[in-house]
Amino acid sequence: MAGVNPCLKKTFTIFNVFFAIIGGLIIGFTLLCQVLTSANGSELEGRTYSVIALYVMGVITMAIALLGACGAHKENKACLIVFLVCMVIGSLLMLRTGVPVAVARPRIEGMMEERFQQLLPLDKASEDVKDMADSLQTHLQCCGLFSYQDWEQDIPVSCQCNEEEEMEGQCHTVTNYKDFMLKSRSIFVKPCFPILMHFILMVVDIMIGVVFTLAALALLGMILSSVIIHQMRYPTSPPMMVTVPAIFASGPPKYQELYNHP
Repeated sequence: MAGVNPCLKKTFTIFNVFFAIIGGLIIGFTLLCQVLTSANGSELEGRTYSVIALYVMGVITMAIALLGACGAHKENKACLIVFLVCMVIGSLLMLRTGVPVAVARPRIEGMMEERFQQLLPLDKASEDVKDMADSLQTHLQCCGLFSYQDWEQDIPVSCQCNEEEEMEGQCHTVTNYKDFMLKSRSIFVKPCFPILMHFILMVVDIMIGVVFTLAALALLGMILSSVIIHQMRYPTSPPMMVTVPAIFASGPPKYQELYNHP
């Protein structure tokens, strides 16, 4: 790759190293989210597909970065062309994914609230919904989706506080009928929906940031790889040796004027 600027080649290699680091961070972040959601017992619909999609995105990002780095290091035009095609496709996919999500982001909370409202009252919901609510209440230390009244008169054990949580001010006392008896119970003050939405919106914001960052990197990769391929196809001509015509060269005159000496 004699015609490629060495500085451009080094910049492209550094770019691919950074691109590979981004892919590794995506995989690490996905693994962390999977561990945390599994520990919290969250089995929300679509979580598995999202995790798989992020893993695939991270692996593909690292593979493309490795392809570009090898193409620059080994001076392989075929690898660089494949890299350029991947960058074009990747940038279009990232924009196709990121723009609709960014536009829909302000409506996510309203859509989720409407969907969860359909599950109420919780004491009359299906067993799967009750299990999900119990898991959320146990791990997020909350009661009900929007209020403890979502359970009507059948507040589950997962809403109850212990003495330590009562001392921290996380609980309040409610009175309800249970087995035809009036009972006072200490339950969590906070509902689960705001806490859940906080984590959901945080994940959405991170995903939007990742998608647009990858789109910007893909655009930069397109520019760098295009310039390198162009320089490989049309290498810079070696410097020409400019010779001075003999007419302008300094030297002895071709003739001497004759003088008549007396």
